[in-house]
Amino acid sequence: MSRLIRPVRTLYEYTALYLGLLLYASMSLAWIGIAVLLYPLLPERLGRPVGRYGIMYGWRIFFGIMHAAGAFRFDTAELEALRKDTPLLLVANHPSLLDAVIVASRLPDLVCIMKANLNDNIFLGAGARLARYIRNDSGHGMIKAAVAELRKGGQLLVFPEGTRTAEPPVGRFKGGAALIARHAGVPLQTLIVETDSPFLSKRWPVYARPRLPIRFRIRLGLRFDPPDDPVAFTHALEAYYARELAGVSTPPFETGS
Repeated sequence: MSRLIRPVRTLYEYTALYLGLLLYASMSLAWIGIAVLLYPLLPERLGRPVGRYGIMYGWRIFFGIMHAAGAFRFDTAELEALRKDTPLLLVANHPSLLDAVIVASRLPDLVCIMKANLNDNIFLGAGARLARYIRNDSGHGMIKAAVAELRKGGQLLVFPEGTRTAEPPVGRFKGGAALIARHAGVPLQTLIVETDSPFLSKRWPVYARPRLPIRFRIRLGLRFDPPDDPVAFTHALEAYYARELAGVSTPPFETGS
């Protein structure tokens, strides 16, 4: 019986994965067309919420379909408590490429800091510009733009590692989040991202087939006041995440063999 079940499961996982990627590409292309038209037409005060709600509902629909297909399982219920909690700086660990979009799918007034090359990406750039996401071209300019965004009353998501986690449980933290919180005078809410899969992690091989369903949990950690000493706070924040994630690990890569 196991000899029959295994190839059926393999076929299902490949089908769910690649049809999901095709769905993602199709939805992205559709939103690109809309965002390209709306960006020059809408003033910032209208374009910003339209762009952010579009991203939120687009990802929510995509993840809902993938959940129904048995590809993903999410536990994001704790994020709902933050929907109207503004202004607020959110910080999170960064195990995979999906972390930001999972958070964005639950919060309607979220802005992200994006790498400049992603902001220029055909799939992500138009929607990000409409939503007024922040580019990370320069450190000073990024912090200035982030502080201005928080003073408008929104929510800002920052990954203090600056990139996906290379060596679990967490990488070295950079000081940008602490500087932003200090200058904006807003509290800093920690998000703890946990997953049982290395899918789309830093070292994920392109050829690898993830074992489905892939589970993600995002829970609320401690909330901190704006720090007086950003350097000391950054070290303390890194240590806090290391403790929170000490018992969390992802399995080795599944190659489908």
